[in-house]
Amino acid sequence: MADFLLELRCEEIPARMQPKAKEDLARLFTDALTKAGLTAGSVETFATPRRLALIAKDLPLATEAVSEETKGPKVGAPPQALEGFLRKVGLTAEQLVERDGVYFAVVEKPGRETAEVLAEAIPAIIRAFPWPKSMRWGAASLSTESLRWVRPLSGIIALLDGAVVPCKVDGIASGRTTMGHRFHHSGPVEIANAGAYIETLRAAHVVVHFSERCKLIREAAARAAAEAGLTLVADEGLVIENAGLTEWPVPLLGRFDEVFLDVPPEVIQLTARVNQKYFVCEDADGKLANAFICTANIDANDPAVVVDGNRKVLAARLSDARFFWEQDQKTPLAVHAEKLARITFHEKLGTVADKALRVAKLARWLCEEGIVAADPALAEQAARLCKADLVTEMVGEFPELQGLMGGYYAAKEGLPQEVSDAIRDHYKPVGQGDDVPTAPVTVAVSLADKLDTIAGFFLINEKPTGSKDPFALRRAAIGVLDLVVKNSLRMETMHFFARAAGAYARQLERRPEFQGDGEDGLGKLLTPEFYSAVTDFVLERLKVQQRANGVRHDLMDAVAALGDDQPVRLLARVHALQAFVGTEDGTNLLAGYKRAANILKKEDWRGIEGEISQTGEEDPLAMVDDPDLAPVIAAKMAERHLAETHLSYTPEPAEKALIDALAAAAPGAAEAVDSERFADAMAALATLRAPIDRFFEEVTVNAEEADKRAARLALLARFRDAVHRVADFSRIEG
Repeated sequence: MADFLLELRCEEIPARMQPKAKEDLARLFTDALTKAGLTAGSVETFATPRRLALIAKDLPLATEAVSEETKGPKVGAPPQALEGFLRKVGLTAEQLVERDGVYFAVVEKPGRETAEVLAEAIPAIIRAFPWPKSMRWGAASLSTESLRWVRPLSGIIALLDGAVVPCKVDGIASGRTTMGHRFHHSGPVEIANAGAYIETLRAAHVVVHFSERCKLIREAAARAAAEAGLTLVADEGLVIENAGLTEWPVPLLGRFDEVFLDVPPEVIQLTARVNQKYFVCEDADGKLANAFICTANIDANDPAVVVDGNRKVLAARLSDARFFWEQDQKTPLAVHAEKLARITFHEKLGTVADKALRVAKLARWLCEEGIVAADPALAEQAARLCKADLVTEMVGEFPELQGLMGGYYAAKEGLPQEVSDAIRDHYKPVGQGDDVPTAPVTVAVSLADKLDTIAGFFLINEKPTGSKDPFALRRAAIGVLDLVVKNSLRMETMHFFARAAGAYARQLERRPEFQGDGEDGLGKLLTPEFYSAVTDFVLERLKVQQRANGVRHDLMDAVAALGDDQPVRLLARVHALQAFVGTEDGTNLLAGYKRAANILKKEDWRGIEGEISQTGEEDPLAMVDDPDLAPVIAAKMAERHLAETHLSYTPEPAEKALIDALAAAAPGAAEAVDSERFADAMAALATLRAPIDRFFEEVTVNAEEADKRAARLALLARFRDAVHRVADFSRIEG
């Protein structure tokens, strides 16, 4: 067995590309080995700004001899077929093997030395490397056949058990020489073998392990902050980025002028992070301190010089941020909001000013209807101003701060705190795990904003398809559900979107393209299909969300099938159902339900007929077009019959027990469901478990007497209807 080292040295590889490059190198190398019939004991990859490397351990020194067999045409096939096969395999007819009336081409391939395989694989890997962006360089770049690489490739190390694997790519020959740190080590560095690679480069001030550099930065930055009596603001993304920018990371703490602390802390942190890749710190009170931590790529003789240079650059950036902060405050948010008329929300849905107006009216309505317990005037005011910061200088520089800056400007302007908080948080929640607003005014504005977005894009048929969701409608739907469930807002989804769509109708009806009866008329937009599509979309998001929370998908389907589109009530019913079906009573009742449903389906039972029908009136089922409603109507007819007439025979004890149990349980379950006491509804159903089990054990449903058979089928239908008041048990698995 042998160990192999491959290093591809070049100019600076962008930090964001390094993690994926490691994965791609491992994949391409492993695929090349597999194709040659080789397997490594382990493969480890490394990345620094100036090199991409791989160490494969326990490689065989040679491949095994193999026999490749290719099936050909049958004996006696047309000559053309045989000739084509011979050309394909490169053999003559005499070299073919006949077996069971079929020709086979059998080629014996001798084993190859692993070094020979690697010599062929390395150039192929380099040329096939899938960099997101690559370049050509030098005189060779005049030809489109020249090598493309992320940055100019300058060296290749290829060592198998310490011996150079000879290969050449674009004039660059493999060897055993690399370079150390750009400043801390001069001259070439020779690598003896794969086992010496990591420590040899460490001696040349290069840490090749990406994870080790991350650890060094994380620990040294925290230590530097602690030594100054501060706490590092953790930022794992910044750790990874700095690890991709350095080969010998040295975190250093510096200070900036306290005058900049007048600027919101989020602005300072974003300025330091985005523009300079610096960490920030907090003081003992948890407030942002006038300190930063930069990560140098050098162990400086005088660290103060490095820190001072970084401080000056950061000061310039913070000065810009402070200027934006002060300039934006000179204009009231209401004046900023007027400029939104110049920003298009969507070409078919108007401007951002139009959206703000719709959201304001919808937020006010949510409050006036009592759906959200907030002051309607404050909700409308916050909604009218919630997008105003989009035209400010600060958000123009840092789009990530939209909403947040509007909240700060509103507070500085002296607007009510409820308004400034709503402006600040109205985008929330923006993803899984994000904070869900609970302040009433914020809830009204956030909910209205998301409802408006979903309704608008569904109106113009810009729905998510497959993995594509360019307008983040799935995220908006999850946000709506989080707001509704977290704040226990009691309202049907259809009602929400009917109101949101109505706001668009009032806005669009003034536009020529939406007038009249043409294809683009409003009548073609506000259709039952639109309302069905948008509510189904939100319900599907709820199912996906709850599945991730451990709620069984079949139970969601069982409850949703009843047509309840109020998320809070639906989830309460699902949780009660999930608790119930996990019990012995629930499991047995489900089995009894399915047995009853199968009997009714097999008998195609549709109602009270024959001897049971005493009234002579026309069967209402004959007037039902929807077959899905037939069992429900049939069960109600059976219930009415059992309540108003006497059986023509004396029921058996088990039959009478089920009749009595249903007489008590069915009204109790129905009343509990209507009162949203779903646990009580399940408890009522549980009382049917023993009677239905006994009924199937002791009673013959398909009795020879027609009146008995019909009455017992009616009884099973009544049982099924009682269960259906809680959930559609036919959709429950198990």
